[in-house]
Amino acid sequence: MQQHTSISSERREVLARLATRILTLDHTHPVKIAIDGGSASGKTTLADELEQVLIPSGREIIRASIDGFHNPKQIRYQHGSTPFHYFRDSFDYSSLHSWLIEPFRKGGTRSYKTAVYDFRTESSVIQNPRIADRDAIVLIDGVFLLREGLYQSWDFKVYLDVSFSVMLDRAMERDKELFGGKGEVIKKYMTRYIPGQRSYIERHRPYERADVVIDNNDPSSPQMV
Repeated sequence: MQQHTSISSERREVLARLATRILTLDHTHPVKIAIDGGSASGKTTLADELEQVLIPSGREIIRASIDGFHNPKQIRYQHGSTPFHYFRDSFDYSSLHSWLIEPFRKGGTRSYKTAVYDFRTESSVIQNPRIADRDAIVLIDGVFLLREGLYQSWDFKVYLDVSFSVMLDRAMERDKELFGGKGEVIKKYMTRYIPGQRSYIERHRPYERADVVIDNNDPSSPQMV
Protein backbone atom coordinates (compact mmCIF):
# COMPACT_ATOMS: atom_id res chain seq x y z
CA MET A 1 0.00 0.00 0.00
CA GLN A 2 1.18 3.52 -0.75
CA GLN A 3 1.52 5.28 2.57
CA HIS A 4 -0.24 8.63 2.97
CA THR A 5 0.56 10.90 5.87
CA SER A 6 -3.14 11.82 6.05
CA ILE A 7 -4.02 8.28 7.09
CA SER A 8 -3.53 7.73 10.81
CA SER A 9 -1.95 4.63 12.29
CA GLU A 10 -5.32 3.71 13.83
CA ARG A 11 -6.99 3.86 10.42
CA ARG A 12 -4.21 1.82 8.80
CA GLU A 13 -4.72 -0.82 11.47
CA VAL A 14 -8.45 -1.07 10.74
CA LEU A 15 -7.78 -1.30 6.99
CA ALA A 16 -5.19 -4.04 7.57
CA ARG A 17 -7.61 -6.03 9.73
CA LEU A 18 -10.34 -5.76 7.11
CA ALA A 19 -7.95 -6.82 4.34
CA THR A 20 -6.85 -9.85 6.35
CA ARG A 21 -10.45 -10.95 6.83
CA ILE A 22 -11.23 -10.49 3.13
CA LEU A 23 -8.15 -12.35 1.90
CA THR A 24 -9.09 -15.42 3.94
CA LEU A 25 -12.46 -15.76 2.18
CA ASP A 26 -13.02 -18.62 -0.25
CA HIS A 27 -11.82 -17.31 -3.60
CA THR A 28 -12.83 -20.10 -5.95
CA HIS A 29 -15.16 -17.41 -7.32
CA PRO A 30 -15.07 -13.61 -7.09
CA VAL A 31 -15.90 -12.42 -3.57
CA LYS A 32 -18.34 -9.55 -3.11
CA ILE A 33 -17.61 -7.08 -0.30
CA ALA A 34 -20.37 -4.66 0.72
CA ILE A 35 -19.55 -1.42 2.53
CA ASP A 36 -22.83 0.00 3.82
CA GLY A 37 -23.65 3.11 5.82
CA GLY A 38 -25.60 6.33 5.67
CA SER A 39 -24.90 9.18 3.29
CA ALA A 40 -21.56 10.88 4.07
CA SER A 41 -20.57 8.11 6.49
CA GLY A 42 -17.27 7.56 4.66
CA LYS A 43 -18.13 4.49 2.59
CA THR A 44 -16.42 5.54 -0.63
CA THR A 45 -13.28 6.73 1.15
CA LEU A 46 -12.99 3.48 3.10
CA ALA A 47 -13.55 1.37 -0.03
CA ASP A 48 -10.95 3.32 -1.98
CA GLU A 49 -8.40 2.99 0.82
CA LEU A 50 -9.17 -0.69 1.23
CA GLU A 51 -8.58 -1.17 -2.49
CA GLN A 52 -5.06 0.21 -2.08
CA VAL A 53 -4.39 -2.16 0.83
CA LEU A 54 -5.57 -5.15 -1.21
CA ILE A 55 -3.68 -4.38 -4.44
CA PRO A 56 -0.39 -5.98 -3.23
CA SER A 57 -2.23 -9.31 -2.93
CA GLY A 58 -2.00 -9.54 -6.72
CA ARG A 59 -5.70 -10.22 -7.08
CA GLU A 60 -7.94 -8.19 -9.36
CA ILE A 61 -9.83 -5.51 -7.42
CA ILE A 62 -13.12 -4.31 -8.89
CA ARG A 63 -14.55 -1.08 -7.46
CA ALA A 64 -18.20 -0.24 -7.80
CA SER A 65 -20.92 1.70 -6.02
CA ILE A 66 -24.68 1.52 -5.69
CA ASP A 67 -24.56 5.09 -7.02
CA GLY A 68 -23.91 3.62 -10.47
CA PHE A 69 -27.27 1.84 -10.26
CA HIS A 70 -29.65 4.71 -9.55
CA ASN A 71 -33.04 4.76 -11.16
CA PRO A 72 -33.77 7.72 -13.46
CA LYS A 73 -35.14 10.80 -11.70
CA GLN A 74 -38.68 10.22 -12.95
CA ILE A 75 -38.70 6.91 -11.09
CA ARG A 76 -36.82 8.12 -7.99
CA TYR A 77 -39.29 10.96 -7.44
CA GLN A 78 -42.44 9.49 -8.96
CA HIS A 79 -44.12 9.57 -5.55
CA GLY A 80 -42.45 12.71 -4.28
CA SER A 81 -39.46 13.16 -1.97
CA THR A 82 -40.57 11.14 1.04
CA PRO A 83 -38.14 9.04 3.14
CA PHE A 84 -40.10 5.88 2.27
CA HIS A 85 -39.75 6.43 -1.45
CA TYR A 86 -36.09 7.38 -1.05
CA PHE A 87 -35.59 3.88 0.31
CA ARG A 88 -37.91 2.14 -2.12
CA ASP A 89 -37.36 3.91 -5.43
CA SER A 90 -33.77 5.19 -5.51
CA PHE A 91 -32.00 2.20 -7.02
CA ASP A 92 -32.27 -0.24 -9.90
CA TYR A 93 -31.79 -3.47 -7.98
CA SER A 94 -32.63 -5.60 -11.00
CA SER A 95 -29.62 -4.25 -12.88
CA LEU A 96 -27.46 -4.51 -9.75
CA HIS A 97 -28.28 -8.20 -9.49
CA SER A 98 -27.76 -8.76 -13.22
CA TRP A 99 -24.36 -7.06 -13.43
CA LEU A 100 -22.72 -7.15 -9.99
CA ILE A 101 -24.21 -10.07 -8.08
CA GLU A 102 -25.30 -12.97 -10.29
CA PRO A 103 -22.12 -12.97 -12.45
CA PHE A 104 -19.98 -13.48 -9.34
CA ARG A 105 -21.83 -16.40 -7.81
CA LYS A 106 -20.25 -19.84 -7.99
CA GLY A 107 -20.60 -20.93 -11.59
CA GLY A 108 -21.49 -17.41 -12.71
CA THR A 109 -20.35 -15.88 -15.98
CA ARG A 110 -18.06 -13.30 -14.28
CA SER A 111 -19.26 -10.86 -16.97
CA TYR A 112 -19.94 -7.57 -15.21
CA LYS A 113 -20.55 -3.83 -15.44
CA THR A 114 -19.80 -1.39 -12.65
CA ALA A 115 -22.52 1.15 -13.56
CA VAL A 116 -25.60 1.56 -15.72
CA TYR A 117 -26.83 5.07 -14.83
CA ASP A 118 -25.28 8.41 -13.81
CA PHE A 119 -27.63 10.27 -11.48
CA ARG A 120 -25.57 13.47 -11.70
CA THR A 121 -26.13 13.82 -15.44
CA GLU A 122 -29.38 11.81 -15.48
CA SER A 123 -28.12 9.66 -18.33
CA SER A 124 -27.39 6.02 -19.04
CA VAL A 125 -23.84 4.78 -18.66
CA ILE A 126 -22.58 2.82 -21.65
CA GLN A 127 -20.07 0.14 -20.66
CA ASN A 128 -18.94 -2.96 -22.46
CA PRO A 129 -19.11 -5.97 -20.13
CA ARG A 130 -15.80 -7.14 -18.72
CA ILE A 131 -14.78 -10.56 -17.46
CA ALA A 132 -13.49 -10.73 -13.89
CA ASP A 133 -10.70 -12.99 -12.74
CA ARG A 134 -11.92 -16.08 -10.94
CA ASP A 135 -10.38 -14.88 -7.65
CA ALA A 136 -11.31 -11.19 -8.03
CA ILE A 137 -12.34 -9.04 -5.07
CA VAL A 138 -15.39 -6.86 -5.72
CA LEU A 139 -15.65 -3.82 -3.43
CA ILE A 140 -19.11 -2.24 -3.51
CA ASP A 141 -20.07 0.77 -1.41
CA GLY A 142 -23.49 2.29 -0.96
CA VAL A 143 -26.56 2.89 1.16
CA PHE A 144 -29.08 0.15 1.94
CA LEU A 145 -26.79 -2.72 0.88
CA LEU A 146 -27.84 -4.75 3.93
CA ARG A 147 -31.55 -4.40 3.33
CA GLU A 148 -33.85 -7.42 3.35
CA GLY A 149 -33.49 -9.40 0.12
CA LEU A 150 -30.03 -8.01 -0.63
CA TYR A 151 -27.77 -8.59 2.36
CA GLN A 152 -27.55 -12.33 1.65
CA SER A 153 -25.84 -11.54 -1.67
CA TRP A 154 -22.54 -10.41 -0.12
CA ASP A 155 -19.61 -12.56 0.98
CA PHE A 156 -18.43 -10.01 3.54
CA LYS A 157 -20.37 -7.08 4.97
CA VAL A 158 -19.12 -3.87 6.60
CA TYR A 159 -21.37 -1.23 8.16
CA LEU A 160 -20.09 2.28 8.92
CA ASP A 161 -21.80 3.90 11.87
CA VAL A 162 -21.89 7.69 12.22
CA SER A 163 -24.31 9.93 14.08
CA PHE A 164 -26.89 11.85 12.11
CA SER A 165 -25.35 15.14 13.25
CA VAL A 166 -21.95 14.12 11.88
CA MET A 167 -23.63 12.93 8.69
CA LEU A 168 -25.28 16.33 8.21
CA ASP A 169 -22.10 18.29 8.97
CA ARG A 170 -20.16 16.33 6.36
CA ALA A 171 -22.96 16.54 3.81
CA MET A 172 -23.16 20.33 4.07
CA GLU A 173 -19.60 20.54 2.80
CA ARG A 174 -19.68 17.63 0.36
CA ASP A 175 -23.08 18.21 -1.25
CA LYS A 176 -23.49 21.99 -1.23
CA GLU A 177 -22.63 22.30 -4.93
CA LEU A 178 -24.72 19.26 -5.89
CA PHE A 179 -27.84 20.61 -4.18
CA GLY A 180 -27.24 24.33 -4.64
CA GLY A 181 -26.10 25.48 -1.21
CA LYS A 182 -25.99 24.40 2.41
CA GLY A 183 -29.61 25.36 2.99
CA GLU A 184 -30.79 22.92 0.35
CA VAL A 185 -28.51 20.24 1.77
CA ILE A 186 -30.07 20.67 5.20
CA LYS A 187 -33.56 20.52 3.71
CA LYS A 188 -32.81 17.36 1.71
CA TYR A 189 -31.17 15.57 4.61
CA MET A 190 -33.72 16.53 7.25
CA THR A 191 -36.76 15.63 5.14
CA ARG A 192 -35.51 12.71 3.02
CA TYR A 193 -32.10 11.18 3.67
CA ILE A 194 -31.83 11.11 7.45
CA PRO A 195 -35.43 9.94 8.05
CA GLY A 196 -34.95 7.33 5.31
CA GLN A 197 -31.74 6.11 6.89
CA ARG A 198 -33.31 6.06 10.36
CA SER A 199 -36.17 3.93 9.05
CA TYR A 200 -33.71 1.59 7.32
CA ILE A 201 -31.77 1.08 10.54
CA GLU A 202 -34.91 0.40 12.55
CA ARG A 203 -36.51 -1.97 10.03
CA HIS A 204 -33.52 -3.78 8.53
CA ARG A 205 -30.99 -3.74 11.40
CA PRO A 206 -27.78 -3.48 9.32
CA TYR A 207 -25.73 -3.55 12.55
CA GLU A 208 -26.84 -7.11 13.12
CA ARG A 209 -26.32 -8.24 9.53
CA ALA A 210 -22.82 -6.85 9.13
CA ASP A 211 -19.73 -8.97 9.71
CA VAL A 212 -17.94 -5.86 10.94
CA VAL A 213 -19.37 -2.60 12.30
CA ILE A 214 -17.04 0.42 12.34
CA ASP A 215 -17.64 3.58 14.33
CA ASN A 216 -16.49 6.17 11.79
CA ASN A 217 -17.51 9.35 13.59
CA ASP A 218 -13.82 10.23 13.78
CA PRO A 219 -12.23 9.03 10.51
CA SER A 220 -8.74 9.42 11.95
CA SER A 221 -9.59 6.96 14.71
CA PRO A 222 -12.20 4.47 13.45
CA GLN A 223 -13.25 1.81 15.92
CA MET A 224 -14.24 -1.75 15.02
CA VAL A 225 -17.14 -2.62 17.32
